Amino acid sequence: MIDVLLVDDQALVRGGLRLIIDAEPDMQVVGEAADGVAAVAQAQATHPDVVLMDIRMPALDGIEATRRLLARQPGSTVVMLTTFDLDEYVVEAFRAGASGFVLKTAPPAQLVAAIRTVVLGDALLAPLSTRALLERTTATVTHSPLVELLTSRETEVLALLARGLSNAEIAQQLFVEQSTVKSHVASLLAKIGVRDRVQAVVFAYEHGIAQ
Repeated sequence: MIDVLLVDDQALVRGGLRLIIDAEPDMQVVGEAADGVAAVAQAQATHPDVVLMDIRMPALDGIEATRRLLARQPGSTVVMLTTFDLDEYVVEAFRAGASGFVLKTAPPAQLVAAIRTVVLGDALLAPLSTRALLERTTATVTHSPLVELLTSRETEVLALLARGLSNAEIAQQLFVEQSTVKSHVASLLAKIGVRDRVQAVVFAYEHGIAQ
């Protein structure tokens, strides 16, 4: 069973999300919160697999709440809820540790698929929207010694990740096995100190590796 925590300052939104999630045989809502402070407390009490987190909330916004929540509950995964697919706050949420974002206007099937995707350990990236966001918010390339830790193949894999390619697509392009790509991804994530593919993509854009 996938345990989900709902975080949104609008009760109507939370109610709608609850109806969608509780209708799924393998999902259940284990808690709700109307602001970031309550979200962190609820996460500690319920240990959710997935947190659907609104970005803009009173008391403590979704970005800082994500940062605090994941520091205390590293086993949870956060998916941001946003009204606009080009919301610049989403990139800050990625940096805070979020694994993707879903539009509040998304159809129920898309929301449910998003939850299942992140539970399986895959980052939730909408390539076109995410790329547009990152191009707008990471115009200045920074330099980090972490880049030097990457092998040439890991750098190549990271650049392909930044294009939104899956492991299977990367394997096909590099003429290697998917297991090899998975190994490269795990290694580069550890070297640059990020938790998943979303943060890796942000890193790629910030350091001029994205193509």
